[in-house]
Amino acid sequence: MGETPLLAGITVVAVEQAVAAPLASRHLADLGARVIKVERPDGGDFARRYDTAVAGMGSHFVWLNRGKESITLDLKHPAGAAVLADLVARADVLLQNLAPGVAARLGFGSDEVRARHPRLVTVSVSGYGTGGPFADRRAYDMLVQSETGLASVTGPPERAAKTGIPASDIAAGMYAFSGALAALLARERTGHGAAIETSLFDATAEWLGYQIHYAAATGVVPPRAGLSHASIAPYDAFPTADGAEVLIGIQNDREWARFATSFLGRPDLVDHPDWATNVARVRHRRLVDALIGGRTATLTADETIARLDAIDIASARLNSVADLLTHPQLVARERWRDVDTPVGPVRALRPPIDVVAGGVAPSTGPVPALGEHTDAVLRWLGYPTERIARLRAAGAV
Repeated sequence: MGETPLLAGITVVAVEQAVAAPLASRHLADLGARVIKVERPDGGDFARRYDTAVAGMGSHFVWLNRGKESITLDLKHPAGAAVLADLVARADVLLQNLAPGVAARLGFGSDEVRARHPRLVTVSVSGYGTGGPFADRRAYDMLVQSETGLASVTGPPERAAKTGIPASDIAAGMYAFSGALAALLARERTGHGAAIETSLFDATAEWLGYQIHYAAATGVVPPRAGLSHASIAPYDAFPTADGAEVLIGIQNDREWARFATSFLGRPDLVDHPDWATNVARVRHRRLVDALIGGRTATLTADETIARLDAIDIASARLNSVADLLTHPQLVARERWRDVDTPVGPVRALRPPIDVVAGGVAPSTGPVPALGEHTDAVLRWLGYPTERIARLRAAGAV
């Protein structure tokens, strides 16, 4: 017992590209599902060519596509569409993020395929969801961050900014992942699949929940605050004597009392009406931040963090991505693994879901070359060699 991947026996057919859907299917693959990635014969998933940073491979593609099998199909070719139909007939999940309406025009809309295969789970990821005036608009991550207002609350006060990661794509991908898992669980009880839909727009709007409630309740839009926080003070990065920056966050007035007394050496500020409460400190944020910055500037980052740790005050270094590569927490917990790719092994992080009992650990399977598994998958479908050769000759695969 306990030797089987959590999603062993689950087959996912993923007609996907870019980030959102590939992220969802990669997490399913990490947990043991068989993910068959359907790509165009003329170049495949365009994320393969976003850059050539990883020894000639796209960094997005390497991140999002390990553990999958790649099959090339021209879905506009009748023979290619017929192959996809055979794949769907043997799948547990059909995941797609094609442009709006394309899946239905190709004959693989959710209602149509589920009518043929009632146990199938369909997961559709779109930009703005089904219906509404924005349904057919292009929905790149940056555009959705702007349309939802995420960019308006990101960055320093002077100018809006998109997040440093594709947050809208990631949000939609994670909801697609969790929706697929919920539908598979429900199928175990009911025997029937389900149709799951999520969109970059809806997922990002959900992630703006705090700002939505704040603005609706007060009539005031939360301002951009950089690393700070519109409703909490102190909550920001502060300079240290060695040129680094340390983030300090005080969550309640009890913490402030400890911080003011033991770190700032100002016990008089514990009960002072301009400093004692978070509401007061937000109102006087510039004075609060100036006082703290003057203190941290006399200490190194290590000294600052050590003193804050001693009084149980939350802090963090303002690290770069380069710092993350050697972060002691990742090293100590052995979070790095080598992942095979067409150009050799690449260091990658282990899946963030740890199975500590009741199954084997999530895997970090190879990154596939374009169409690497086409013949093997077609043979799994029972296609004889002659038929595979005809499909190739016709340009259908």
